[in-house]
Amino acid sequence: MKRFLHSPVASALCAALLFLPLKDLKSAVILFVFVLAGISAAPYIRKLKIPQIPFKASGLSGFLPVLTITIFALLPFALKDYYLDVLIMFGIYALLALGLNVIVGFTGQLNLGFAAFYAIGAYTYALLNTRLGLGFWPSLPIAACFASLSGLVLGVPALRLKGDYLAIVTLGFGEIVRIVLNNWDTFTKGPNGIAGIEPPYIAGFSLGKLQYYYYLVFMVVIAAVFVIRRIEFSKTGRAWLAIKENEIAASTMGIDTTAYKLYAFAFGTFWAGIAGTLFAAKMQFVSPESFTFMESVLILSMVILGGIGNVYGSILGAFILVIMPELLRDAQLYRMLILGLCLVVLMIFRPQGLIGAKDASAGR
Repeated sequence: MKRFLHSPVASALCAALLFLPLKDLKSAVILFVFVLAGISAAPYIRKLKIPQIPFKASGLSGFLPVLTITIFALLPFALKDYYLDVLIMFGIYALLALGLNVIVGFTGQLNLGFAAFYAIGAYTYALLNTRLGLGFWPSLPIAACFASLSGLVLGVPALRLKGDYLAIVTLGFGEIVRIVLNNWDTFTKGPNGIAGIEPPYIAGFSLGKLQYYYYLVFMVVIAAVFVIRRIEFSKTGRAWLAIKENEIAASTMGIDTTAYKLYAFAFGTFWAGIAGTLFAAKMQFVSPESFTFMESVLILSMVILGGIGNVYGSILGAFILVIMPELLRDAQLYRMLILGLCLVVLMIFRPQGLIGAKDASAGR
């Protein structure tokens, strides 16, 4: 009996039985066959040695980014407003994933409350705009710097901890921010949220239209990638990598590990503040329900899915986790089940993520 419970047949049968209440018997049988075939084939797939072409040697290292930028620049001419709206949200989440990747991917500091800094950026712009009348452009650096300052305030006591303890502290901070926003009625209007937020303007011309706003977000993501890549290959980026690989060894080599981890927190949360400002300007409304713990989990999943420590991997992870639920919208009852199954399969067969980061010993 014990042997049967650990067999592929038992696993496939369990999946089929769980799926049966959601669909008919025929669908459950089909799922049983596919799961059984996948589990049975897994040991053989693991043994396959698939040759990989070095990215630089393929001659595509410079061509692919240009091609990708060109395609995204032309999309507004071919897509409807609904799809542009989805792509704008992808750009905002890409900024969040890039910021979290600095903290988690570059320095190895687990953060489970990143949505708090996203909320701080959004609410800073919302309050500056609705209460003080400041526009988008003067509010953008203020919101980004305030989110970055919040990252420093959290980092000073939190970075004394490591691993699970650091994760718990950041999780708690995220919940504290959400509860404060939800209960401080006189300042944040509580669960009713803040409405009437203005979109950005350039020389009196509104960028609120989806096509214009798409290009704004698109340009900010390109700027973020450029800046983060430059930092990654700088002295600071090397120090972050050294801390991630071995903090004790980095400290003995003269690296101020505490200071550099604080730099990572401040720099990563800076992009969360920008993303929050863009979100508030797009929606023209913010409320605490948009910044729950599940948002932090989703952003972290994007970083893990694309590859921890890889800038382009974070963007790819954001693209998949924003676009895939929309593609599965017709299968409303099953899309999260399918999405979760895909993530489980990925973690089994490619735990380093779809792209993954280079080893510390490899030339970066």
